[in-house]
Amino acid sequence: MSFKMLGGILLVIGTSIGAGMLALPVATATFGFVGACISLFLIWALMTYSAFLILEVNMWLPRKTNLVSMSRATLGLPGQITAWVSYLLLLYCLLSAYISGGADIFQSLFSPLHYELSERFYAVIFTIIFSSIVYHGIVAVDHVNRVFMITKLTAFFLLVFSIMPYVRSNILFNSHFAFAMSTVTVIVTSFGFATILPSLRVYFEDDVKTLRKVIMIGSFVPLICYSLWIWAVHGVLSSDVLNEILKTDQNTTSALMQAITLQLAHSWITLFVDVFVSVSVITSFLAVSLGLSDFLSDGLKLPKVGVKKLFILSLTFLPPLLIVLINPNLFLKGLNYAGTCCVILLALLPAAMAWAGRYSKKIAKGYRVAGGKICLLIIIVVSLFLILFSLLG
Repeated sequence: MSFKMLGGILLVIGTSIGAGMLALPVATATFGFVGACISLFLIWALMTYSAFLILEVNMWLPRKTNLVSMSRATLGLPGQITAWVSYLLLLYCLLSAYISGGADIFQSLFSPLHYELSERFYAVIFTIIFSSIVYHGIVAVDHVNRVFMITKLTAFFLLVFSIMPYVRSNILFNSHFAFAMSTVTVIVTSFGFATILPSLRVYFEDDVKTLRKVIMIGSFVPLICYSLWIWAVHGVLSSDVLNEILKTDQNTTSALMQAITLQLAHSWITLFVDVFVSVSVITSFLAVSLGLSDFLSDGLKLPKVGVKKLFILSLTFLPPLLIVLINPNLFLKGLNYAGTCCVILLALLPAAMAWAGRYSKKIAKGYRVAGGKICLLIIIVVSLFLILFSLLG
């Protein structure tokens, strides 16, 4: 495996595994451990298959083509509008959350120096520092991301291994399954890595064989990490405790860590959590903003060179930054719909594009995902089911 391929895999992992994954055991409390694992696997299969569909459709079109042009070429104006709305809503939501989280991290780092600076100031500093990395392109993002990803995965496995000795099977399997649509949408968002695929295609210069490996390995590692984390937490905290955390107004991650620390009497677990959350915010910010900048470049038909590149990056970072500076709650509330947007953008739309391109427009050429019409119909029906029930819920 080359370092470049490893970098691509780490970019996919970094896009998937964010700070929000720490709350997965709480979100899946109603499912129980077995139900959570089954749900994780099924959603992983759905999102990974859909990612391969995005790769297939993207390979039909010229390099640097993103979801806007892909939707326009296969589904016409309605598809293009759907791609614009769902993509911008999802990624601006995520970037606003990451900037807000980054500001908190910076404020915590500098608080011992007794500088009385506002969170808004740190939000600007965080955005300037890490947007400058995105400015230098995917190679710079890849190299920086490798360092942070090694740190993040190390902190995560130290956290899991520190909890493992206390896992009890009687707690782990003593739970009842109860379906909750909100849990499904949280899991869907946890596998929302496919937004970065058009950027990776450019990076790997149309090498489909390598891209397929990057998608498969890069998506499978989060599945393992999520399963391990849910196993560790569900084996330590009962479903009653997890459901109580779910009902509290407190930050879910903070409440979960307090419960684990109280149960195990090991306060240093908080250190691993702090490192993981801090680095997760940065890796997710880099990957998501890279995908958004390439999306805007394609949608507006502006190459990322010179003044046009600065304009694209301004559209990438200024809206979420302004939201955080004015009123972060406005957009953070929108995160409740992130799962729905993720299903539309990264499951329903790819299946619809593949169907139209293969069987209606007849523009399919080269690489094709196995499965045919039956698999596409399954993806479309499941996606519509998830969207309908998430909106009704």
